Amino acid sequence: MITIPYVTALATYFSYGVLFVFGQIRDHFRKITDCFSSNNLQGYAPICLGLEDFYQRRLYQRIRDCFERPLASAPDAWLDVVERYSNDSNKTLKRTTRIRRCLNLGSYNYLGFAASDEYCTPRVIDSLNKYSPSTCSSRVDGGTTVLHKELEKHVANFLGKQDAIVFGMGYVTNSAILPALIGKGGLIISDSLNHCSIVNGARGTGATIRVFQHNTPSHLEEVLREQISEGQPRTHRPWKKIIVIVEGIYSMEGELCKLPEIVAICKKYKAYIYLDEAHSIGAIGKTGRGVCELLGVDPADVDIMMGTFTKSFGSCGGYIAGSKELIQYLKYTCPAHLYATSMSPPAAEQIISAIKVILGEDGTSRGAQKLARVRENSNFFRSELQKMGFEVLGDNDSPVMPIMLYNPAKIPAFSRECLKQNVAVVVVSFPATPLLLARARICISASHTKEELLKALEVISQVGDLVGIKYFGAEPNKHQQEEKMMKLE
Repeated sequence: MITIPYVTALATYFSYGVLFVFGQIRDHFRKITDCFSSNNLQGYAPICLGLEDFYQRRLYQRIRDCFERPLASAPDAWLDVVERYSNDSNKTLKRTTRIRRCLNLGSYNYLGFAASDEYCTPRVIDSLNKYSPSTCSSRVDGGTTVLHKELEKHVANFLGKQDAIVFGMGYVTNSAILPALIGKGGLIISDSLNHCSIVNGARGTGATIRVFQHNTPSHLEEVLREQISEGQPRTHRPWKKIIVIVEGIYSMEGELCKLPEIVAICKKYKAYIYLDEAHSIGAIGKTGRGVCELLGVDPADVDIMMGTFTKSFGSCGGYIAGSKELIQYLKYTCPAHLYATSMSPPAAEQIISAIKVILGEDGTSRGAQKLARVRENSNFFRSELQKMGFEVLGDNDSPVMPIMLYNPAKIPAFSRECLKQNVAVVVVSFPATPLLLARARICISASHTKEELLKALEVISQVGDLVGIKYFGAEPNKHQQEEKMMKLE
């Protein structure tokens, strides 16, 4: 968990307090002026209420230009950002014809498959000509092609599971699968920092939900012991089913799951384990097989393996892998399989081709080189940021590295100053993170060269000095250390 320095927390609270006070004053004058203007919406209930409406108008709208920036190219190592302007304090943003070429540090393009690829792209184009962009049907009607069956076979083999099922959207994979797996009388124990798709999926199950401290196996065991001993609410009957849900890499923390310890606890208490590998599959592990391979966990010990194709594979959609019985059951019961339009055939071909490159089935070693490069790039970039004095979250080998900003004024300042120097970054604030824990999330790709990373580090260091987010003392470089030693001698 993040420990905020006392002075930083105090300054952050003070900044939000100032924004809140001035926002309330402006709202007060707004009510006075509204009394003298005609309103055609009298009698209608407002769409947003209370503090939600206040946050939207007085805080988010001021920095809206930092989000949803339109792009005019593929999300490769470099991308084209369309410049915008506003004449009404960001209430409306208008696009211009100007394009800014920026170094991309925000996309989930971990292995570099998001841009044109010498092996994948020709095959995707062929599949587009053969199958069309959409199946125009759900899987159970006319939406299952040869590519879908082939993809499910490749995914199951890649993960070391018996079978797999794929969906057209990663978010839906979590939110639609969980209600099919568990219902009333069941217990879900979820990591406190699990993704929104898991939270919404769990809420839709009707099961009892309990939360354990982020990535803390000891607290997970405490929660399990307590819930098993108490049983269901009111009746105290034994739980029908218990599922523990964790992520491979937590997308806002860049932190690896303590999977071996969690698997051991789930085995001990006979609980099923659901592993979300949206950010870890394809990106980590010697052969890209995710957190199980990296941490030495047998995939057979993980009951339900979930992941998405939107990161390392440069496509869209998600998957569930498990036993043949589980996958067969989901094909009969999951709404996302029964009613949603199936994955686009070219998207399926992109994933199949990417898996073949990762495994070396394209006849080259490009896949192994990509995996080695993303690992080297990630560890190099993380260590350099830490040496500069930034507070960087996450673990080694993780391509996700959040830089803590904290103060609300530093969120737009960091984003805008980086953009001015042609570096595109993603900033994240409330409600995606707790109010005090705003951050910039850097995502590293195998397509980044050493020179590009050095350029990005130079820009981020300059902006960090300007904005004041180097919360730790920077390490002296070798030249400074040698001069210091000479003076001491």
